[in-house]
Amino acid sequence: MEITFSLEQLPEVAKTILQHATHRVICIDGPMGAGKTTLITALCKALLVTEEVNSPTFALVNSYQAQHELLYHFDFYRLDHPDEALDFGVEEYFESGAYCFLEWAEKITPHLPLAYNRYEITILNAQLRKLTAHPINLNSV
Repeated sequence: MEITFSLEQLPEVAKTILQHATHRVICIDGPMGAGKTTLITALCKALLVTEEVNSPTFALVNSYQAQHELLYHFDFYRLDHPDEALDFGVEEYFESGAYCFLEWAEKITPHLPLAYNRYEITILNAQLRKLTAHPINLNSV
């Protein structure tokens, strides 16, 4: 799946991701400034989160109350080593069954679950982005 979108189209993009995601751990990759946090904010709003969604750059993880469940937003940018994610129990979050939205997931690659969805944002220009889906399922390997 590839989608080219503008900021105004984010609500529809978020709904499309949630409809097509086969796992609740969802990695959003892309360069600095691509709009990872903005897309995750749209995902949270699509799941009916009413509180303000912020990047957890310093906290590493934020939790939000959706209509009927908690969901988690991670930002691993500041980690120096993948094992730092184990210090706050990242594997328990992944095993919780809750939606887990991850930024900079490549920093914790050894600790990612065997199956997750990965989306990559590419900057096309100041107004447009391209979203590419890369489903991962190591259970079938």
